[in-house]
Amino acid sequence: MSSAEPQAEPKAGPERRASSARARFPRPEPDRDSAPWWEAVRRHELTVQRCEGCGTLRFPARAVCNRCRGRAWEWVPARGTGRVYSWIVNHQVFMPAMAGEVPFPVLLVRLDDGEDLLMYGDLVDGSPGDLEPGLPVEAVFLDVDESTTLVGWRPLR
Repeated sequence: MSSAEPQAEPKAGPERRASSARARFPRPEPDRDSAPWWEAVRRHELTVQRCEGCGTLRFPARAVCNRCRGRAWEWVPARGTGRVYSWIVNHQVFMPAMAGEVPFPVLLVRLDDGEDLLMYGDLVDGSPGDLEPGLPVEAVFLDVDESTTLVGWRPLR
């Protein structure tokens, strides 16, 4: 996507309460670059960075543009849709809180906003057996508690 292309209107994804077991999982640790993204997710907004120098969209968040080395950027709305690029099904209980959650699939989704925009998230309302490369999905906001929201992905049918 070039910087001259208009940005899509943000699509508010569905929301849902995460399982109670998820509340006991480790929380993401926002850093300097990703904190604004986590704040937007908490508001149920999916965003990506846009370089103010060349207009390149990027995710995950980083301080320097890979294309022009620019250091100025802004957050812009993402469409909230993409296609399954890859996935794993986790069967390992890494901590006691996960015991009732395994197996669970984790998707790598290529956003419809750009070829180089990839996001991870859990599969929501779907079965691992239904997954295939290129499957269209939409973002779902999973409210874990009062301070944490995660992004999951639901198949579009």
